[in-house]
Amino acid sequence: MTAVLFDMDGVIVNSEDYWVEFEETDLFPDAVPDADVDLAETSGMNFREIYDYLDDEYGTAITREEWIERFDETAETIYTERVELLAGFRDLLEALREAEVPVALVSSSPHDWIDLVLSRFDLGGEFDAVVSADDIDADSKPAPDVFEHAAAALGANPEESIAVEDSANGVEAAARAGTTVVAYEIGAHGDIDLSRADEVAADPAELRETVLAVTIEAKSPSRG
Repeated sequence: MTAVLFDMDGVIVNSEDYWVEFEETDLFPDAVPDADVDLAETSGMNFREIYDYLDDEYGTAITREEWIERFDETAETIYTERVELLAGFRDLLEALREAEVPVALVSSSPHDWIDLVLSRFDLGGEFDAVVSADDIDADSKPAPDVFEHAAAALGANPEESIAVEDSANGVEAAARAGTTVVAYEIGAHGDIDLSRADEVAADPAELRETVLAVTIEAKSPSRG
């Protein structure tokens, strides 16, 4: 059995373009005004855990409640007004469905945010499992827990699964889980280390081709 585990932010939708702008120009300067934080440190992490990380590492100048409120307000705008669906994503889902490959959406975002994306792009029911880091009592990315949980939800072992990720922490999490990792390069993250990925795709067409090629290879009886 082979399963495909898609990250949401930066893969299914181009929300990282907007999250990076929000964090870089608005939130981080208020939250940690005396620190020069590389956003790659926190990309892919649950937004609540980002606050805890910044507070532990640098000390924060705003409350956790304000942090959460500002993220929630921005999420509403980003997911309902700004993001676009990955080009060709519906075709990719259809191809995987025809190949009888189960598919999960796996995200560090809370279910409220995920639901905004599913509703806007009419993707409800298109995934065999929808997993948020909020579903499990464990650390978010780069810990492997969310990918292990998602694979289990599909009845697959992580080693039988393909994870599609865009962030360094996401790639690390998927690799730690033992999945085959397909990294999707996006401009929002700049030049990040994707060396833990098994494959790297630079655009939507290449991503689709890579996911399908790896899936077909993984389903082949001659694999291994």
